[in-house]
Amino acid sequence: MPAKRYTTREMIAKLVSFDTTSRNSNLELIAFVESYLSDHGVSCRLIANEDDTKANLFATLGPADRVGGIVLSGHTDVVPVDDQEWTSDPFAIVERDGKLFGRGTSDMKSFIASALAHVPDFLERGPDIPIHFALSYDEEVGCLGVRPMIDSVIRTLPRPQIVIVGEPSSMKVVNAHKGIQSYVTKVTGLEFHSSQTHQGVSAIEHAAELIAFLMRLAGEMRERGDATGRFRPPFTTISVGLIKGGSAVNIIPGHCSFSWECRPLPDLDPEEIITRFNDYVAGDVLPRMRAVSLHANIETLVRARSPGLAPEDGSPGETLVMKLAQCNETEAVSYNTEAGLFQLADIPTVVCGPGSIDQAHKPDEFIELSQIAECDRFMARLAEHVGG
Repeated sequence: MPAKRYTTREMIAKLVSFDTTSRNSNLELIAFVESYLSDHGVSCRLIANEDDTKANLFATLGPADRVGGIVLSGHTDVVPVDDQEWTSDPFAIVERDGKLFGRGTSDMKSFIASALAHVPDFLERGPDIPIHFALSYDEEVGCLGVRPMIDSVIRTLPRPQIVIVGEPSSMKVVNAHKGIQSYVTKVTGLEFHSSQTHQGVSAIEHAAELIAFLMRLAGEMRERGDATGRFRPPFTTISVGLIKGGSAVNIIPGHCSFSWECRPLPDLDPEEIITRFNDYVAGDVLPRMRAVSLHANIETLVRARSPGLAPEDGSPGETLVMKLAQCNETEAVSYNTEAGLFQLADIPTVVCGPGSIDQAHKPDEFIELSQIAECDRFMARLAEHVGG
């Protein structure tokens, strides 16, 4: 019995039907992809997480031992739909007005679907150049899954010519993006009656000092700007997204925590902001707190860190992707992807995928059918290229 072929639209519908919100397992989706590839004679390697609830999938079409392969990278997880007002089931495809609606249609199951739907075409051409599929878990919570796949598989490959990360870029070729560093800072003070402020240590007040310091740093980063003129906004950003603290208005608060992030330009020293923040804590704020209570403390924990992507203008891989995408220039974006991690592994990397980042993470997420068609044409050109 011949292996089943899917259109890209059918494959999108199948992938979207798996609720792979990052808090959930992605194993059902991975099992489907593994079975589909196996039916086409393609073997897969799975790289599981520590508790075997999630897995990366790596597969190669064509001669695996040849240098100059092309890696198609995509994450299988999606962001939650909680508290979002959808007009249709987020995990079932609905077509309206030339668009497909569903969670992950833009970010980024449509790229994966197009690549998988073209597997029979790749194989029929008997690729002379290997095509590697690298599907990962937990990108949305810090690019967690791709790291062990890079370490255990990608680094052992004959050097690929290019990694194409299929995040939504409207099928433009992106060769630069910002990094992301996300932290939670926990401030421990000393509770006391609010009439005795000299005897207590207010965790909220000192957290406010730290946030004010971060905002001063943010202003400095804005003034430095972006020497390349490519990014929007054109500077490294710092923002505070969540703060919790206190129990009553008449109690000096003993605990406060706040979550914050910075999105540095690719050329910024990745340690500068957190180092300056920690120096301010150790040299200014914490000594004043401990002058009242030796048990006062400030602790900052890393939630996620992912590097930016620096441009490698004119590399053979970038030139190839521009040809496949029929683009004459490259773009820079402010969102983060796993592309920087591949680049740290010394593999040229670009971002190019269907859909718009403007639709990602929103209720009624959608992708335009014209973007799917453009990605399909990209994959058809890729099949022709690797087939000689």
